[in-house]
Amino acid sequence: MVHRHVGAGCAGLSVLATLVLTGLPAAAAIEPPGPAPAPSAVQPLGAGNPSTAVLGALQRDLHLTDTQAKTRLVNEMEAGTRAGRLQNALGKHFAGAWVHGAASADLTVATTHATDIPAITAGGATAVVVKTGLDDLKGAKKKLDSAVAHGGTAVNTPVRYVDVRTNRVTLQARSRAAADALIAAAGVDSGLVDVKVSEDRPRALFDIRGGDAYYIDNTARCSVGFSVTKGNQQGFATAGHCGRAGAPTAGFNEVAQGTVQASVFPGHDMAWVGVNSDWTATPDVAGAAGQNVSIAGSVQAIVGAAICRSGSTTGWHCGTVEEHDTSVTYEEGTVDGLTRTTVCAEPGDSGGSFVSGSQAQGVTSGGSGDCTRGGTTYYQPVNPILSTYGLTLKTSTAPTDTPSDPVDQSGVWAAGRVYEVGAQVTYAGVTYQCLQSHQAQGVWQPAATPALWQRL
Repeated sequence: MVHRHVGAGCAGLSVLATLVLTGLPAAAAIEPPGPAPAPSAVQPLGAGNPSTAVLGALQRDLHLTDTQAKTRLVNEMEAGTRAGRLQNALGKHFAGAWVHGAASADLTVATTHATDIPAITAGGATAVVVKTGLDDLKGAKKKLDSAVAHGGTAVNTPVRYVDVRTNRVTLQARSRAAADALIAAAGVDSGLVDVKVSEDRPRALFDIRGGDAYYIDNTARCSVGFSVTKGNQQGFATAGHCGRAGAPTAGFNEVAQGTVQASVFPGHDMAWVGVNSDWTATPDVAGAAGQNVSIAGSVQAIVGAAICRSGSTTGWHCGTVEEHDTSVTYEEGTVDGLTRTTVCAEPGDSGGSFVSGSQAQGVTSGGSGDCTRGGTTYYQPVNPILSTYGLTLKTSTAPTDTPSDPVDQSGVWAAGRVYEVGAQVTYAGVTYQCLQSHQAQGVWQPAATPALWQRL
């Protein structure tokens, strides 16, 4: 009987596949959201005890010292908590947040109203007043996405995202003319859009410890993302472009492994594989030099945070989170809701694990470049995969039960459900508001995790 971690990556068996990868009136000053939790509040989330594989790769790829790498992980988790508190306090004025500096010691929060500056400063962040609200920028991006879907020249304008750091929508195009044509067709104010002309064309990474190889229907290789369970069924999350529902899979050793249970691509890039009894799901991801990285949860990393990727072609590489909610048009169609990173990847890495510290972030979708000259890679966030398919992430923390209804709106906190920033729940008769997007773990009750929940 084979007992092996699940892993990630995709490529053709004979030939490696290519890389896939204002609004409100002025208001009275908002009350500060209260003091942010001390760094010790993030310890239950694993930020204070990173693996040597994570630290080593951060030092190598982000040129950090050992102290900077350790400090950065704690700072980023704590900054995510402060940003969540400020987002909930500012409401529609909130225009984004990001960290910067070698150790991510600096948090910036953007707002459309100068009256919010005292609240932001009191919340432990630097305030930036911007011209355009986040909702307006998202609206402009949505118009560009719609125009791409109906324009027939999608491959010439393949990437679109809101960049909170510039307060603009960025459009990556193969020529200025292609960008101008799309902006005109979408009816978007060109003043809201930054155009980046590039010949890079994201492409699918046709490629069960996270990062390990698996094979789909004897025709393609991909990489495992993260181990999951659904009731008594064990399996793993991966990229949708790796295989359609019903396709049989084999493991890294080419032994029969399981079947793709559900798959979506394009639109999203998500799938999960149910494995047979010869395979055991673990909370591990393949790190550098054969070391395992244990996954403690799925708290979403803030823009600017360090992030690492594991794949069966190129192994373990690190970079930073650039933007969330990015739309990318591959030759096969458009995928929405991806996260853009500076991590490199190559064919066969598709489906593989993206990790921030000990937190699962997503599965490799596609990108451009390679790990020799560097590149841009996009991942499908893991929390939407978990909530869409009713899956429970396998973690090193106490086990959680898969909820009978993963999108239950009763308002009572429950382990196994995915919560977004701003969501309100009750626990032990007390109301709490979510600060960072995550799947609830059994040991992360709201009263015990001030890094994730704010008592109202």
